[in-house]
Amino acid sequence: MNSILNISTYKFVPIHDAPAQRELLLQRAQALNLKGTILLAEEGINMFLAGPAEDVRGFVAQLQTDPRFADIAPKESWSNTQPFKKMLVKVKGEIIRMNHPTIKPANGRAPAVAPATVKRWLDQGFDDNGRPVVTLDTRNDFEVDEGTFDGAIDWRITKFTEFPDALRSHLGDLKDKTVVSFCTGGIRCEKAAILMREEGLEHVYQLEGGILKYFEETDGSHYHGGCFVFDERRALGADLQTVGLQAEPAAS
Repeated sequence: MNSILNISTYKFVPIHDAPAQRELLLQRAQALNLKGTILLAEEGINMFLAGPAEDVRGFVAQLQTDPRFADIAPKESWSNTQPFKKMLVKVKGEIIRMNHPTIKPANGRAPAVAPATVKRWLDQGFDDNGRPVVTLDTRNDFEVDEGTFDGAIDWRITKFTEFPDALRSHLGDLKDKTVVSFCTGGIRCEKAAILMREEGLEHVYQLEGGILKYFEETDGSHYHGGCFVFDERRALGADLQTVGLQAEPAAS
């Protein structure tokens, strides 16, 4: 029986009291015996937690009492064992490191497109304006190897900080196309989409909620393999169930 609720969520929002929030959130999570990782930075919060459903949802409800996090909406999946070994809350320079300080999603997102719309575009091969659609995988190479969208662009980056240079090397390939950037849960493709617009690409979207939300809201068509996750489950299938157990390196 899958009795452990796993959640992932993030939000780009200014957090000027990250050290104080670290202590508060760690105390709350430990009091509920939750495990996982929470990353805090001035640019926002990135969170992966697991435990009994009542405790996980109670933690989220308490977090949402802070106006900065009131609209956080975690993506959920289930497992029959706890996929994390400990509870960590860390203060970082970025919640997802790109080493590109001008990219500030809290100041304005790139347009997002819903999973159902992406599926429809991929079904027909073009967007609502008749423009060719391509999907761009913003994840690391070993994640892509676990599974990705059919025909997705994959620049074989080994860490997200390599994305800006890879983009500049391939800008010409993306001109005059509708580009849908995607990643596991949305955080990397959100930064990637903003950068692509800054670099002059006009028709760029981020897949709202990433692959996990696509699995949740569609039948998973146009995607083959699993979605790599950074815990002991290793990867999830389109049914959001575990398809492997081997641990892998931490996200970068």
